[in-house]
Amino acid sequence: MTPKLALLEEYALIARALGAPHRMMLLEQLAQGERGVEALAEKVGVTVANCSQHLQQLRRAGLVTSRRAGKAVIYRLTDDKTLVLMDLLARIARQNLSVVEEILQGLSEGQPSEAITRAELAERLQDGSVTVLDLRPEDEFAMGHIPGAIQIDLRDLDRLAGQLDPAAEIVAYCRGPYCVYAHQAVAALRQQGLYARRLDGGLPEWRAEGRAVQANART
Repeated sequence: MTPKLALLEEYALIARALGAPHRMMLLEQLAQGERGVEALAEKVGVTVANCSQHLQQLRRAGLVTSRRAGKAVIYRLTDDKTLVLMDLLARIARQNLSVVEEILQGLSEGQPSEAITRAELAERLQDGSVTVLDLRPEDEFAMGHIPGAIQIDLRDLDRLAGQLDPAAEIVAYCRGPYCVYAHQAVAALRQQGLYARRLDGGLPEWRAEGRAVQANART
């Protein structure tokens, strides 16, 4: 094998590690914070044995690393560069694969779904002119969230919508480039006459830029 082929084989190792939806879901989960195998398996909807196999693939590719906590093995992303790779995959797919755009349009129910940048949201938070909704589950919200964000399940959005100021801008976010909840939330809020936008990226990208993150105190 030539040095060129050897180099490309290593690059291909990373590409192959990303070649399964469940492994991409695991990366999305680990972007929220470190977790053990059992918790990851439950989140992704696979068996513990299957989850362990997927994690080994990701670890061989250098995308995740692990530590021991007693008998448990705790996984986390190796570094924030993986977030860039995840976002780039989503952007290329949306640009080049028409079915991706069709799926996202379906989630948005024909409503505009333009994104607000993280820098713009930071400015809005400073002047208090925005309501921020976190569409992730409570356990992920507790691990860390944008300061002042309101945690809400998509199924409870109709109840909350009636309590929101119709004159205020609303920004919805969730796990990152693969999460669909923000698209659905924006569509539902706009159907009720509220001005809503989704955040470009999610909590992981916000945190990776060194922006403030609030975590619920452990009891």
